[in-house]
Amino acid sequence: MKEDREAVRAYYNRTAEQEWGRIDNRPEFLLTCRFLDRMIQPGERVLDIGGGPGRYSIHLAERGCDVTLLDLAEENVRLAEENAREAGVMLNAAAGDALLAGEVLREQGLDPAGGFDAVLLMGPLYHLLEEEERIKSVEEALSLLKPGGVLCASFILNTADLQFRMKYPADGPILTDNPIDLDFRAALLRGEGWSGDGFTRAHFADVSEIEPFMARFPLDPIVIFGQEGIMGPCEEALMALTPEEIGEWLRFSENLAVRREYWGFAEHLMYIGRKKE
Repeated sequence: MKEDREAVRAYYNRTAEQEWGRIDNRPEFLLTCRFLDRMIQPGERVLDIGGGPGRYSIHLAERGCDVTLLDLAEENVRLAEENAREAGVMLNAAAGDALLAGEVLREQGLDPAGGFDAVLLMGPLYHLLEEEERIKSVEEALSLLKPGGVLCASFILNTADLQFRMKYPADGPILTDNPIDLDFRAALLRGEGWSGDGFTRAHFADVSEIEPFMARFPLDPIVIFGQEGIMGPCEEALMALTPEEIGEWLRFSENLAVRREYWGFAEHLMYIGRKKE
């Protein structure tokens, strides 16, 4: 719904700086980059839909990719451009709705002939509450992706809110009689996704819904992995270790991240698939 998207836009316009720092030197970013770097090669054209203040866009631009960022929040776009200048990399950026990505890029002259080599969809799928909108966002992304290109789509899991509350109970314990908490807990116990007011308007996916959802699109699956791996629940303690110890944890976690039985340790799950010819 448009009202949901406006709430999300307002949230990220308020919290762009916080979002830039949120994944800095965190397992979510470090592990995800390892997978992206295997899928996306220097020189390729990349579209980052819902790219926020530019963490992944700038990383890929630093590797020599031609990157275009699209985000709903104008402050995210402004900050992404500023961060790219400070990093000394080129970044095309525009503000716009993921559901209208193609239209926005055409208006800005940012849609390359033949399509993009890779499209990241790492935000819209957990801020579009209606399934029809999530379907449309993937279809829009695929319309901008060339045949044989890779789509990298992220979901926020229903375990993410649970993990946050366990890690930071002072910020909001889950065991309350608040109707939203009760509804969320009931969905979790049923093994279902849940949509509503989280940190902002969001859809928290159950791991069971992701593969059937993505199977409806013309994609050959390559890999699905937990973006924090097994490190999510204890990342504060683990990232305080020595660089050598952190490196060992990241390597071990990377190996387990693709295994279904460990997906629940992560807060975000990424599906990578190749668009059929």
